[in-house]
Amino acid sequence: MTSQTPPPVTVTLVSGPTGSGSIDDHELFYARRALDRFRSRLGRQGLLDLLATDIENGNTFLRESALASNGGFTPGTTVLATRGLTSGEFLAWMEKAFAGDEDALLAAHPEHYVMAPGADGSFNVVENIGPHVCSFFMGGWGTDSMAWAADADELLPESEFPHKMSSNLFLADGTIVGRALTQFGDTADGFTANLTVYVPSSCPADVLEHHLRHYAVEFRNWILTATAARA
Repeated sequence: MTSQTPPPVTVTLVSGPTGSGSIDDHELFYARRALDRFRSRLGRQGLLDLLATDIENGNTFLRESALASNGGFTPGTTVLATRGLTSGEFLAWMEKAFAGDEDALLAAHPEHYVMAPGADGSFNVVENIGPHVCSFFMGGWGTDSMAWAADADELLPESEFPHKMSSNLFLADGTIVGRALTQFGDTADGFTANLTVYVPSSCPADVLEHHLRHYAVEFRNWILTATAARA
């Protein structure tokens, strides 16, 4: 006699709240509100102090992974299709946000801790890379160190994706621990975002998988925020 797997337990909201949305929607709202409260109360330096040990361990992981990979990287790409907004409108919002609206950048993902421009033209990011909290910098635009972008297998035709941005991801000591290549092209009713990240080839597969999910969450939320700002 074979045992049968019991049906999954489900919970359905029948009545009570008068506003629209599922229980998951309500939970997400409260989670974001709580997270924003802690970020605001702690501030940037408070978050850095709280996460100091995590960051040290995360950066050690990235540094050792980069050394073990001997310059090799594994790419992965998240593709998002947007309707109702052009790539130009979105990228104009992005430029303003990255110039100094840290709150908007942080709000796009629960695991964003610091997103701040540096005096040398680089951009400091403290966020999760897989399960590891890391502090790294984005930069290298227009320099010889970015030659890889022109030859990347993931590069899409200029005619279809004219808006391209590429960057090295590096630690404070200069160790290159990743790369990013984002490409945007308009469609008949919006635009497509082709978001590629490169992690050291020695990293476990889940590190890349989780960053592809990370891309989906943060860019979806940035796109929605850009849309709301336009209105």
